[in-house]
Amino acid sequence: MRSSRSGRPIIRDAERLQGRNGVRKGGKMAGLYFEEFEVGREFHHEFSRTVTEMDNTLFSLLTMNPQPLHIDAHFSENTEYGQRLFNSLYTLGIMIGMSVYDTTLGTTVGNLGMTDVKFPKPVFHGDTLKAHTKIISKRASKSRPTRGLVEFEHWMTNQRDEVVASCRRTGLMHCKPKA
Repeated sequence: MRSSRSGRPIIRDAERLQGRNGVRKGGKMAGLYFEEFEVGREFHHEFSRTVTEMDNTLFSLLTMNPQPLHIDAHFSENTEYGQRLFNSLYTLGIMIGMSVYDTTLGTTVGNLGMTDVKFPKPVFHGDTLKAHTKIISKRASKSRPTRGLVEFEHWMTNQRDEVVASCRRTGLMHCKPKA
């Protein structure tokens, strides 16, 4: 932990809410264990993110996607959108990433798959995005007795509350440790 000039510790908002390093007070991780998920529960994730031209260009080039709709302003001016589109795979990554702190931080084994990925509205530079999650189903793992599968439905909205992305994701989750 860093200290300020006055010698007082600097505590980030996340530490104030959950304790240091993503661990809840009492030693548990910030994410939920398999047993703590309730089918039908919704999360409207606190974090929002305004996406930028730099985000879009850097992500597109790092992933070797030379699509001019993402990186060429002149080309994009002559399309039906009249401007560059934000890379949809980055939108998907931001949407799922925003869900991690409330749902799976430190309690997931890994993602097993994503289905029904949709982008019903375009995302543009300067849009502010917010993620939402609903628990669709859960079941104990048949092959791993200390694990369970949780199906998440994620959707992302822009500053106008338009849905710009959605998907279903299945995560393999840790069960609560035995006391």
